[in-house]
Amino acid sequence: MALRCVYTDLDGTLLGRFGSLFRDAEGNFSMLQSRALEACHRAGVEVVVKSGRREPQVLEDARLMGQTAYIYEAGCAVMLDGEDTVLIGDFRSDDGRTVYETIVDRGLPELLFEAFAPALEYHEPWHTGRKHSHLFRGKIDVAEANAILEREGHGSLKLIDNGAIVRQMDGVEGRAHAYHLMPAAASKANAVVFHMRARGYAPEECIAIGDSVEDLAVAEVVGRFFVPANGPERDAGLREAIGGCPNVTVTEGAMGDGVYEAIVSTLAGA
Repeated sequence: MALRCVYTDLDGTLLGRFGSLFRDAEGNFSMLQSRALEACHRAGVEVVVKSGRREPQVLEDARLMGQTAYIYEAGCAVMLDGEDTVLIGDFRSDDGRTVYETIVDRGLPELLFEAFAPALEYHEPWHTGRKHSHLFRGKIDVAEANAILEREGHGSLKLIDNGAIVRQMDGVEGRAHAYHLMPAAASKANAVVFHMRARGYAPEECIAIGDSVEDLAVAEVVGRFFVPANGPERDAGLREAIGGCPNVTVTEGAMGDGVYEAIVSTLAGA
């Protein structure tokens, strides 16, 4: 069946070093990402960004790539042809407050900082300007964090691991990870399903690409999933999780090179 849509993560995936569309994993200038987008355009394949970034950031990236749909704040919401849909299940914010503000009002960042300091902190400066989630960095046990939330009566929220980051962090051995505190019903996978249904795409007509355990969950709802080589190189948890996913391929190339490899090979029928 012909490819109709590609769902791709941004940081560590489509974007290269320095978060650039025109740099590879080593920081060298590269046109492979734009060539992958061009190949999709020529084949009539939609490209949808799925990112943990806040909406204004993803909007600008999608606009520069000429795309009219994108997934932001790790699947908490989908923008589709100018219409914003929030996908947070039955979570209810306090009156007149956003999800972000409600989480602050309930003291949950402080709860997690107290439990995991100094191995958890806000992912400055990208933690501001958010509506549906909080963004942290560090290296902690996600299962333990979620157990704390559940025990304290906040089971309608969850902490997710959105992958290893490049930036080093004091108090953390090895690579720090990005974490999102968000409504439990939200996920990149659910957002992808929402978009597929809205467009009328079948799972086998879609592929997805990403470099984190959270991204990997999308493999369950699309035909094929690709992980750029840098993902498992940086993240032992991702390496382990890949083993249980039969439709997952690790590319030879890292970051944008891997995205190009995934798209071109799929279009070629490989």
